[in-house]
Amino acid sequence: DWDDIPPSSALQEISEEEAVQIIAEPLLPLQSSTLRDYVDHSETLTKLVHLGVDLSQVEKRQKAGQLLLTLDFEKDVRKILLFLKDVGVEDNQLGPFLTKNPYILGEDLEALETRVAYLKSKKFGKAEIAQMVSRAPYLLLFSVERLDNRLGFFKNELGLSVKKTKDLVIRLPRLLTGKLEPVKENLEVCQSELGFQRNEVQQIAFKTPKILTASKKRLKQTFDYLHNVMGIPHNMLTRFPQVFNSKLLRIKERHMFLKFLGKAQYDPVQPSYISLDQLVSLPDEVFCTEIAKASIQDFQKFLKTL
Repeated sequence: DWDDIPPSSALQEISEEEAVQIIAEPLLPLQSSTLRDYVDHSETLTKLVHLGVDLSQVEKRQKAGQLLLTLDFEKDVRKILLFLKDVGVEDNQLGPFLTKNPYILGEDLEALETRVAYLKSKKFGKAEIAQMVSRAPYLLLFSVERLDNRLGFFKNELGLSVKKTKDLVIRLPRLLTGKLEPVKENLEVCQSELGFQRNEVQQIAFKTPKILTASKKRLKQTFDYLHNVMGIPHNMLTRFPQVFNSKLLRIKERHMFLKFLGKAQYDPVQPSYISLDQLVSLPDEVFCTEIAKASIQDFQKFLKTL
């Protein structure tokens, strides 16, 4: 998953001394490769397991296992747990959160507090910060500088107001943690390959931020079908960009069914106009009865002929 890359600080090599200390603990079963085997010897691991941390997932993350074995629960871990609760991570979410981001346990508490203070200074509310941190677990590993650069990038690239930039990253907080390259490429694809105007791209990205991280191939295929097969103009796609989040198969099946019934009419000035929103967002039952004016059985029969 493209947003699951922690910042490089989490992956730094540990020094020889630290490595020796880890191995020097006489109680540890040295041959073991799984954290599970260390639980009996480690108060920290025992308590993390009680919290709901999944050690089998943690040990897949680079250097995470070594990190946890060097931490003392009372000295290192407790303050970070209290900090996360203070930020708004629910008790029952602490385990899943630390399973995804064990590295935060090795972070400097002051640095973490500074990052939260930065978000507050940018007028993110407490509940908004809690939601962002829960949905993008790596968020607080990033420096204030990086967070600031990110917000600046989306504000400038998408021509958004400060308020709208905030709204964007609250809805998709991994925009602050993921790589920027795919985002830049998608903005470029929308303009140069799909032929949207810059202001249209800005509207599309604001309405459906997922487009910024979607696969380019899927974006192009969906656009090609909507524009070249169904004849939907750019301005209509700008009005209903959520259509890009739909599975192409769903769009094709419904369009072909409507075409078969002689009802594929997507021009808003025509009386029998069907909006793209109605085309993709309604459940099959409702789509059939209200839009296609047909039974779900008719639709299923038709699909078998494709």
